[in-house]
Amino acid sequence: MRIGVNALFLIPGEVGGTETYLRETLRALAQLSEDVEWVLFTNRENDGYLRRIFGPFRHVTFHPLPLSATNRYARILREQIGLPFRVAGSRVDLLWSPGYTAPFFSPIPQAVTIPDMQYRRYPEDLTFLARFATDILVRMAARRCRRVIAISEFSRREILSFTAAREDSVRAILLAADPAFARPIPEDVRRQKLRALLPFEKPYILCIANTYPHKNVHMLIHAFGGIMERIPHQLVLVGKPRLGEPEVQSALRQIAAPERIRRLHRVEQEDLIALYQGADLFVFPSLYEGFGLPVLEAMMSGVPVLTTKCGSIPEVGGEAVCYFDHTNPGDLSGQMLEILSWPEEHRKEWIMKGRDHAGRFSWKQTALKTIACLKEASIAHG
Repeated sequence: MRIGVNALFLIPGEVGGTETYLRETLRALAQLSEDVEWVLFTNRENDGYLRRIFGPFRHVTFHPLPLSATNRYARILREQIGLPFRVAGSRVDLLWSPGYTAPFFSPIPQAVTIPDMQYRRYPEDLTFLARFATDILVRMAARRCRRVIAISEFSRREILSFTAAREDSVRAILLAADPAFARPIPEDVRRQKLRALLPFEKPYILCIANTYPHKNVHMLIHAFGGIMERIPHQLVLVGKPRLGEPEVQSALRQIAAPERIRRLHRVEQEDLIALYQGADLFVFPSLYEGFGLPVLEAMMSGVPVLTTKCGSIPEVGGEAVCYFDHTNPGDLSGQMLEILSWPEEHRKEWIMKGRDHAGRFSWKQTALKTIACLKEASIAHG
């Protein structure tokens, strides 16, 4: 069987969790399904990146398209018009599009992954034109593809609420985190990495989120500002500025000591693991998630997690994380203070509980369920 993978959406370092999803699911698929030939349709930005990762696999081949995905609308046109012709000439049996959208016309059966319906719940995350185009393309993909993959039960319900996808065509397949997050970095190595990233040697609270409005980073800044005089901690924010950045900047101007907040726009995975493992607390104040991968990464890294009960987060965190009321900034402040004051034994119990829970997720399981779903799509009636 030959399965085509529509990677035209991927711009390395720019598309967030969907990059991790594609990379790790496809890596596990390539390792587990040697009876399948994988044909990757790539763009100018990601062709070299994907070749470095998947080039060693003999059953993975590459079909680069001469397009730059940084031009979103050119990419959409090429996906809708040029990709079907490439697919027709590639002798693949199925086309899987892991990034929300898929061609309207296709000479072969299709499957699509729609990670969430964030643009409907939080339309302010996108410009009007981007939101309008996304809505048309996502609803079209949900209708035209034989199988729709959601990355949580929550996302599955969202897809069924906002699109005309058939209920029996939508499958929820949960994600995982890289086992590397669970491997302790030697303390001297971790200290060296942290010194290169942070201009202080003080304890810190960590948050990882691009500043989209729904990520709610500004609320965390306000909450931290309200308790900073009572704790020695710094706040480390990892993520790129996005459409919620004005609220973040406003929050920074309102706190007494904004210099106690360190911002890092992007870090490599080894440095990210060091940041997780060195934190006293991980806070994830998001109001909407299709999965919530940072929650899982933090649990694996051995850091207590404080988050919301919004979106899919309870599916990921279960009873192994602490939750705060997202409508009450005072509750966030109070729970941060409480967790930071935990006795060492209690802290260790929560860390163990989180690691045990996170160990139930694996990319192998994600891949096995994905390949089963893709094979279903290849033989299912329209």
